[in-house]
Amino acid sequence: MLKATGIGIGAGATALATPTALATPADAAGAPLAHPGLLHTRADLDRMAAKVKTGARPYAAGFAKLTANRHAQSGWRPNPQAVVYRGTGTPENYRILYNDIHAAYQNALRYHVSGEEAHADTAVAILNAWSGKLTGLEGSADRFLAAGLYGYQFANAAELVREHGDFDLGRARELMRNVFHPLSDDFLTRHNNAVVTNYWPNWDLTAIACVLATGIFCDERAVVERAVEYFKHGDGMGSVKHAIPVVHEDGLGEWVEAGRDQGHALLGVGLMGTVCEMAWNQGIDLYGYDDSRFLKGAQYVAKWSLGGDVPYTANTRRKGAIGGWSGSETASGVAGVDPSMARPIWAMIANHYTKRRGLPASYLTRAAAKAAPEGGGGDYGPNSGGFDQLGFGTLAFTRDRGRDRVEEPAGGPSPSPGPSSGGSRGAGGARPQASASPVGGEDLAATGSGDAAGWAAAAGIGAVAGGLLLLRRRDRARRGVGE
Repeated sequence: MLKATGIGIGAGATALATPTALATPADAAGAPLAHPGLLHTRADLDRMAAKVKTGARPYAAGFAKLTANRHAQSGWRPNPQAVVYRGTGTPENYRILYNDIHAAYQNALRYHVSGEEAHADTAVAILNAWSGKLTGLEGSADRFLAAGLYGYQFANAAELVREHGDFDLGRARELMRNVFHPLSDDFLTRHNNAVVTNYWPNWDLTAIACVLATGIFCDERAVVERAVEYFKHGDGMGSVKHAIPVVHEDGLGEWVEAGRDQGHALLGVGLMGTVCEMAWNQGIDLYGYDDSRFLKGAQYVAKWSLGGDVPYTANTRRKGAIGGWSGSETASGVAGVDPSMARPIWAMIANHYTKRRGLPASYLTRAAAKAAPEGGGGDYGPNSGGFDQLGFGTLAFTRDRGRDRVEEPAGGPSPSPGPSSGGSRGAGGARPQASASPVGGEDLAATGSGDAAGWAAAAGIGAVAGGLLLLRRRDRARRGVGE
């Protein structure tokens, strides 16, 4: 039943492959990085504003979700700290940081949709306050999670206001370079002095997201390439072939952390999607890498999280410190799921594969429909897990499917991978069999010309209360880029 196996991890596994040199897309080599160019491009922001202005579904419902969040209010006041602690045995205060970052992001996003300057001013005030005070992240090993998660999120919020006259771009870049990035890069190199398989995929993926976001935000292409290289060939469990070690004949790719628990598996998929989206907006196609391996893993997790049966190959990994204690742990089967568990991760991934690339992905679209309209930090509980993703994917990532084209990365099409990568592409840049969808299914969320209505119907999205939204927007066409 196994179509292909990735690089084995743990006892009895095959040796890790030797990393190869990164092949930077020719169109992107030496070119300036695009801004805004993390999770949202100028075209994305313009699309959101135009759609919400006309009350289009499901954008209006997504925007209503944003404006209802307490973090998206212009009255938010920051509480910056000199040192942020996360982990046992420390005076933890990291909740202050993630609440403020999400307030900055939500206000910045609200500004771009509505044109209300007060929200841009609030976002700038929050980010400037933190870049002017934060000097370090400390605590247990969880400090690496803080660096990765809040680093990529800070960069995304800052990217949305980088052109604001009062925003201190230089100081924000220094915060990324000197506080967030060093911990994330060190984790990818040394893994907290543990054996490389000690940490599950989401640890690596937080670090990859931060390193990539730092490279883009700070215009450092070598840092971008470092993140891309690790995604493809990294030794840790967060690289794509370690996170998705087995692909089955039906096209589903096992997400290794499904053997741990549902929450962390959803976190990992959301983080890998974040990495792929930020790379895509710089002309780098990680979504399609290795014959769209991420699509196969995301479909697997979506089906499993919806209550479907999925296979799982027993996985044994080594644990312990280098030169210290050691042991092993085996995940022998897929963990139980709660179909009601929600994370705002699906809209971005589903829209990429079905709308940009024209691939069927019914488990993804079902999961996206069920989660819609997606909220953000503050909508999924007060604990850190509810703030791991920036969210609002229904508003930010819903897109129209072009009838006669398949969208390429912002920096131009990536060259087709060679045979060694397993990622050769046909029409539209990806193989249709990468969809991992039931063939000939009649499910409600099947993609096609009417799938926007299907997603909305599945989610029960109706008209937004309050009538016509009267919104003003800035003239951004002079800085527009093609989607």
